[in-house]
Amino acid sequence: MSEYKDKEKLKKELTPIQYKVTQKNATERPGTGEYDRFFEEGIFVDVVSGEPLFSSKDKYDAGCGWPSFTKPITKQTIKEKTDSKFGMHRTEVRSKEADSHLGHVFTDGPEDKGGLRYCINSAALKFIPKSQLKEKGYEEYTAEFE
Repeated sequence: MSEYKDKEKLKKELTPIQYKVTQKNATERPGTGEYDRFFEEGIFVDVVSGEPLFSSKDKYDAGCGWPSFTKPITKQTIKEKTDSKFGMHRTEVRSKEADSHLGHVFTDGPEDKGGLRYCINSAALKFIPKSQLKEKGYEEYTAEFE
């Protein structure tokens, strides 16, 4: 069994909100996530697997109450699927490796950056500061901030 599929292990490793968001497809309340108005340089990784997802270079304040990004670091680390829950038609964003629920992508982002808004739950993310990329094993992303 994949370590990401062992729900009991994950319940012990994650906070209750991290578990609810990533494993039960929950959404944190708007404006409550630690990364909503957070603009330090670095990358955001999946809190479950550590796979790199988003760069602070692509983060912006959309005023929606959740961290928003114009694009993922690479499309290979995420997967998108149709979400028709609650009578809405949205595109859900999940991490590829751990299959963590991250949030949704919308087409109301900045036009000059491609028009997408990746609206992501803070609880699904872990921030790796620019100054710690090398020591945390994300050295390949340091060039992005030079």
